[in-house]
Amino acid sequence: MTGITPQAFVLGLSALGAGLAMFVGFGVGLGQGIATGKAVESIARQPEAKGDITTTLITGLAMSETSSIFALIVAIILTFANPLVGKL
Repeated sequence: MTGITPQAFVLGLSALGAGLAMFVGFGVGLGQGIATGKAVESIARQPEAKGDITTTLITGLAMSETSSIFALIVAIILTFANPLVGKL
C-alpha cells in the first residue's frame, strides 16, 4: 500500500478548505434575503422613510457582500495558486 505524499495531502486539504470557503455564499445569500425582506416590510409600514431605509440597506448589503468576495478569493487562491504546496 502506498502512502499519501505531503503534496497530495496539502492539495486535498486545500480543496476541502476551498469548498468550505464557498459555503460563505449560502450565509451571505440568506442574510441578504432576510435584510431585503425586512427593508421592504419597513418601507411598507413607513413609506416616507424610503430613502433612509434604502441607503442603509444598500450600505449593509455591500458590507456583507465583501465577505463572500473574500471567500471567493481565498477559494481561488487555494485552488489555483496554492502557496502551501512545496512547504512540506
